[in-house]
Amino acid sequence: MNIRGGRPWLATAVLATLLTGCGIRATQVPTDFGPAPSRVPCALSGTEPSTRAGRGIPVQVFLLCASQLVTVDRLVRIPDGAAEAARRVLVAQGLLDQLTEKPSSAEKQAGYVTDVPGGIKVGGPRGTDPGDTFRLSTRPEDLTSYGLAQIVCTFADSEATTADDGTVVLGGPDRQPLRRYECTAEVRSRPGTVAPPSTEVPGG
Repeated sequence: MNIRGGRPWLATAVLATLLTGCGIRATQVPTDFGPAPSRVPCALSGTEPSTRAGRGIPVQVFLLCASQLVTVDRLVRIPDGAAEAARRVLVAQGLLDQLTEKPSSAEKQAGYVTDVPGGIKVGGPRGTDPGDTFRLSTRPEDLTSYGLAQIVCTFADSEATTADDGTVVLGGPDRQPLRRYECTAEVRSRPGTVAPPSTEVPGG
């Protein structure tokens, strides 16, 4: 059979028929492989250490990834022998320092960022403040919605800094009223549009 001519489609059809008759199933070769695979957002490589090198207390802090709050592991160094009240402040400062640090290279590649500015200091209660108060060197209302949500949820999620009901009392350096903040599921999933619910605390 002479199938060499100007009709290549006829040759293809005849070849497919012959292959089928011989028990060989004709297949189509895919030409569209789709988009190239990319790294899954917020997924860290299993070879990346979960904490920074060094000794300390293992803690978790909330960073931003895909416009949500996501926990990452960190270490906070606390001097031995600190009294309980002083220890709470030291832990809070350690958490805050971790929030202001730039994410690691692997975290950056996975999409992690932070919106907490550097240089913020934290202190304990003063005067008539409740005993579980943390006063920041920056007024909470001056932080971005993302940065405030990071601090509130990190403090509220830590046993060393949270109140018994899972909330945290924050204030600024001045005599503005203290507020008790709560980290909710809505805040964790939409920190840019949902502010941490808060109520004014008397006595501050």
